[in-house]
Amino acid sequence: MGSNFNKIDFIKKRCFVLFATALCTAALVSQTHDDVLPDTDIPEIDGSGEFFEAEAVDPALQRNFTIIVPAHEYDLNPHTASYSSESQILSSLYEGLFSYDPVTLEPKNALAVRYRISRNKKRWTFTLRKNAKFSDGSPLTARDVCDAWLDLLAEPRAPYSSLLDIVEGAAAYRSGKGRRNAVGIRALSDTTLVVELASPAGYLPRVLCHSAFSVYKKDTSVSSGAFSMQRNSNGEMILIKNNNYWDAEHTHIERIAIVQSDDADENAFLFNTGSADWIAGNVTVQKLLDKDCAQINAEFATEYLFFKSRKKSVWNNPDLRAALLEAVPWDELRSQAFVKAPTLVYPINGYPQVEGFTYTDPDEGASLMSDAKKKAGIPQNRRLPLVIGIPDTDYMKKQAAILADAWKTLGVDVEVQTSPIKRYLESIPSWNADLFSYTWIGDFADPLAFLELFRSASTLNVAQWKNAEYDKLLGEAALYTGEERTKLLARAEQILLDSGEVLPVSHPVSLNVIDLETVGGWSSNAFDIHPFKYLYKKRKTSPLPNIVSR
Repeated sequence: MGSNFNKIDFIKKRCFVLFATALCTAALVSQTHDDVLPDTDIPEIDGSGEFFEAEAVDPALQRNFTIIVPAHEYDLNPHTASYSSESQILSSLYEGLFSYDPVTLEPKNALAVRYRISRNKKRWTFTLRKNAKFSDGSPLTARDVCDAWLDLLAEPRAPYSSLLDIVEGAAAYRSGKGRRNAVGIRALSDTTLVVELASPAGYLPRVLCHSAFSVYKKDTSVSSGAFSMQRNSNGEMILIKNNNYWDAEHTHIERIAIVQSDDADENAFLFNTGSADWIAGNVTVQKLLDKDCAQINAEFATEYLFFKSRKKSVWNNPDLRAALLEAVPWDELRSQAFVKAPTLVYPINGYPQVEGFTYTDPDEGASLMSDAKKKAGIPQNRRLPLVIGIPDTDYMKKQAAILADAWKTLGVDVEVQTSPIKRYLESIPSWNADLFSYTWIGDFADPLAFLELFRSASTLNVAQWKNAEYDKLLGEAALYTGEERTKLLARAEQILLDSGEVLPVSHPVSLNVIDLETVGGWSSNAFDIHPFKYLYKKRKTSPLPNIVSR
């Protein structure tokens, strides 16, 4: 989940695009933040709307579509996958009750056609499509949804399973303390699913858009989404249209080739010559013949560093951490940031202001370190070791060096350890380091998308940080909507920041290369999620002569 800075020179030249997009993103999130979900029926929505039907779609142009993605060991199990790039693919292979609107990111009816919420806001009754089928033609029923969610809870490696802790009995079953049949998820009929919540959660449909909550069978040859996997080998995935999909009529591309490549020059060449329709990975932007095809967008994301709680580690002490953060040269640490992040939660309109980190005071840091050592019974002349675990990139090595230099005068000796990017995330749980780097893309437009990362019982809490008051505030927030809820969430974030647990750095940007004059159904959005089912070719592109060097 690390930031990609290969395109930094080009993006600096076009920062005005980022500014405009950031404003649009803030407006988007503010519109969805305080909505109160209705108790009444929601009308069935068939098809995929006007987004991709603005013009006639020529079937002759839809036979092949090629996407270039970063080289990566892709986990295509929606229960265990953790990268947004994996979710991009999984959301086309598997579908749940809701999916992301490709423009607004609001929940769209997918397998669910309507739902009702009880008066106490705890019982949700979903009605599923009668024509829903798996790719093998077998019926897709409410029992399949129920089984998929229960299997997710039973999977010990599932990073997103704790988001279902709001369901009655889910947390107990997930942690091995409860029974499967005691979880509040029941299929009343083939088309009726009932979910009993432990407490109200008006944001539930937004959570259920994520691929982790899609209908997934352990037989990976069977899919529930708009596409099926035909082949996955030698760095290439071939997806073919699922003709049994309920909305196959509005799924236009017949075959998608997803090619893994980190050769930025070659990727630019393939796009210039018409061999690639969309680059979602590395690219040398300067070599693009049409630089307007570069889509730069602010992401609903935050790059930060965090302390991992370890047995007998001195850095479990919040006073010692606070001393370190006081001495961080924030301007230097954020020198490559296009959108600086003084706090963890992405700035959302209507979310109360939280006191973040913006200034540096080395003298005050030294004073706080002295007081913290005295309070903890640590000799003043004792130098403290601190291990920073980072992905093996030049950017992160520079960031670690900035921190090591700043903390040296506080009596802290920093050791930097690295891991290959491909193995970085999976290495963190067993890595004997104190401080780690992370970039998190929120999975739904809500502050909880970030705050869940530090809830004690959350499966996303790789930091293993625990704070009873923080957990209590998140629990109380679930009982409210609107301003009362955001106030409680902001108080929780303030506790997190005041503890010195996180070092927020930036809100990253995404870069995609796609010609929107020749490709339809693709729209910029803050999650950088672009469902494949909406894609279509507007007109055939003529390959250009080989005038760009590889």
